[in-house]
Amino acid sequence: MDSLTHIALGAGVGALLGGRSLGRKALVWGAVAQSLPDIDFLAGLWCDPAEDLLAHRGFTHSFLCIVLVAPLLALAAARLYTSPGYSYKRWLLFFFLQLLIHLLLDGLNVYGTGWWEPFSHTRLSGNLLFVADPLFTIPLLIAAVWLFFTIVPTRKLSFRPVLVAFSICSLYLLAALVSKRSVEKKLLDTCQKRGIASSRFFTTPAPFTSFLWYCVVAADRGFYVGYHSVFDRSDELSLSYVPQQDSLLSPVHDREDVQHLRRFSQGYYVLQNLGDSLVFSDLRFGQQMGWVRPQAPFSFYYFLEHPGQNNFLIQRGRIAGWNRSNFIDYARLVFGRQ
Repeated sequence: MDSLTHIALGAGVGALLGGRSLGRKALVWGAVAQSLPDIDFLAGLWCDPAEDLLAHRGFTHSFLCIVLVAPLLALAAARLYTSPGYSYKRWLLFFFLQLLIHLLLDGLNVYGTGWWEPFSHTRLSGNLLFVADPLFTIPLLIAAVWLFFTIVPTRKLSFRPVLVAFSICSLYLLAALVSKRSVEKKLLDTCQKRGIASSRFFTTPAPFTSFLWYCVVAADRGFYVGYHSVFDRSDELSLSYVPQQDSLLSPVHDREDVQHLRRFSQGYYVLQNLGDSLVFSDLRFGQQMGWVRPQAPFSFYYFLEHPGQNNFLIQRGRIAGWNRSNFIDYARLVFGRQ
């Protein structure tokens, strides 16, 4: 998830675990602890762009890392704050839960999280939340701000705002899961009606919401992609075919960056021409305004012939093309209005 979500969630969890003993320090420590796994962004200082894709949400997002790091953080905090009301064991629980929650939450995105590193390079993608979802973040943020300005150690403290926020987020996740299952059923029915044979598919939220879903179906020598709103009255999805053109990868198949890209994409990739350049496109991150133009280029694209021109791989396509008119079209589609 985005940093703001982790900070707000960490502060709320910190208040529940240590607010009465530590006051605002519990919120600050919670926000810091919840953000620590994302220290892997520093890998971008020495890794090339393709390698950095695997470094992010790799070992720092593994269960082994939690087991190793949580005791060290607890020991440092216990020595820094010699409060009799907050022992080493409580600090250990504090940091262990914060880091665990970070891993579990990131596992709900499409990116892929290396829970089992270094024993297995398999990455989990829950495809239940977009990386930045205001409906999930805002309740947490409101609760965190309220607690920060009202919390006082040793005084009776009401956790009602943070509990309400957590309840709202839990219900939102449940609604997202129900929506996902509904869209997947319609997707499979559509494939059956159109005679699309496939053993692999996925659905993941479109930007900023879990009401609009992006769908990808692996087919013979390519993929079918499309968007569908949970409010859409139609039971059949509109899908467009994209050829994979895997043969174009043959001249560079053995290159290290290409191997990283194939592993990262989990097999959901196509080769396309973007201008005069051949690009490797990871389908999992959606299209640039794909809800407006079914044949729009994909948000994630890697220049195979110019590896040095691949900074901001994840972000650059996501922000391309947004304007007032497209935002209105997007909002209409979210609510099932074509």
